[in-house]
Amino acid sequence: MSATRCGMSSRNLSRILGVTVKTGYRMWKQIRLALSEGEGIKFVGHVEIDETYIGGKAKGKRGRGAENKTVVLGIVERQGRAKGIIIPDVKTKTLIPEVKANVDTNATIYTDDLPSYNDLDNNGFDHKTVAHSEKVYVSAGDIHTNNVEGFWSQLKRSIDGTYHHVTARQLQGYVDEYSFRYSHRNDEKPMFLTMLEQVVKTSSLERASV
Repeated sequence: MSATRCGMSSRNLSRILGVTVKTGYRMWKQIRLALSEGEGIKFVGHVEIDETYIGGKAKGKRGRGAENKTVVLGIVERQGRAKGIIIPDVKTKTLIPEVKANVDTNATIYTDDLPSYNDLDNNGFDHKTVAHSEKVYVSAGDIHTNNVEGFWSQLKRSIDGTYHHVTARQLQGYVDEYSFRYSHRNDEKPMFLTMLEQVVKTSSLERASV
C-alpha cells in the first residue's frame, strides 16, 4: 500500500499475499484505519479550506448542490498537513464548527467566496477570500486555495484510477489514507516506514486504552 502514490485495492493485496478476498479486505481496512491521525491536532499558520463532492457519475447538476454525491471538507496547511472530513452539507452551521474544532484561532484561513465561510471573521479567525465565483483564483499575491485543490486532484485521481467507485460509507477511510500520504509527502524516510510507525503508534494507543 505504500509502494505507490495511488494506493492498492484489497483484491490486489489479496492476490499478492495469497489470502482470500475477505481476509485481504479486512487487512486493508485495518491498515487504513491506522492511518487516521485522529482528533485534537489543530492546524496552524496559513491554512486553506475548501469542500468537494465525491461519488458515482450521475446525470444532472455537478458541483455544489449535486445529488448522489458525498461532501468532503478539506483543510490543508501550506507546506504542511492535510485532513479531509465527511460532512452532510456546506451550510454555515456545519462548516464553522468543523473549522473551529480543527484550526487554531491564530491561523490565517484562506477560502473561496462561499457565503457559508463568512462567519469565520466573527469567530476570531483572520479570514481571507478569493472570488472564485468571479473567475478569480489568486488575489493580492498569496490569497488562493491552490494547495487544497491540489490535494483534491490527487485524491480524486487515486480513487478513480485505483478503486473506480467508493461508497459513502467507506469514503472516510479512503480520505484518511490520502490525507496521511499528503501530510507525509516530504518525509525523508520511505513511506513504508512512516506507515509502519503509524500502525505501531495506533496499536500502542489502543492497548493503553484497554
